[in-house]
Amino acid sequence: MANTSATGGYIQPASIAVPEEDLALDVILQGMVAGITGLAGAMVRPRWQPIQPRMPEITVTWCAIGVTLIRPDDNAAITHDPAGDGADSLVRHEDLELLASFYGPDAALRAAMLRDGLQIAQNREALMASGIGFVTAGEVRSVPELVNQQWQRRQDLPITLRRIVRRTYPVLNILSAPVSITK
Repeated sequence: MANTSATGGYIQPASIAVPEEDLALDVILQGMVAGITGLAGAMVRPRWQPIQPRMPEITVTWCAIGVTLIRPDDNAAITHDPAGDGADSLVRHEDLELLASFYGPDAALRAAMLRDGLQIAQNREALMASGIGFVTAGEVRSVPELVNQQWQRRQDLPITLRRIVRRTYPVLNILSAPVSITK
């Protein structure tokens, strides 16, 4: 059983569901890129996978996307909720640095479509429903790769997103304390 403030020792959040991390976050980002660029879902891949799939042919346009950095704000806000047995709520913001690498004959076009499409409010709504906001999309950088003695077109687009993190910890109310007050 998890510790509470009454048991002492380390305590963990009461639930770990929010925000999305790992595979759940990859699914959100894949949907964003596919939806804005028009690439088929199978052509938008997580940058790092346990089993590396075969690279598409050089004539196919596709994208690899991944979070390269999660930067938390300096100080989280912590408030105590006295309802029930009590709990502490931690709230902080994080910036997610993404790198979207587009490959293939339409790499520059798809990178520009994502950069510009993130400016459209309707395209940001799905992200906002997941608690993620758009901050900025950087410069599209051409970084061709030599694969099997052929140059493959590659365009990198850095993107910054921001999200809120909320965690609740079982820090119980103080019901009594052996204290005396004197005047």
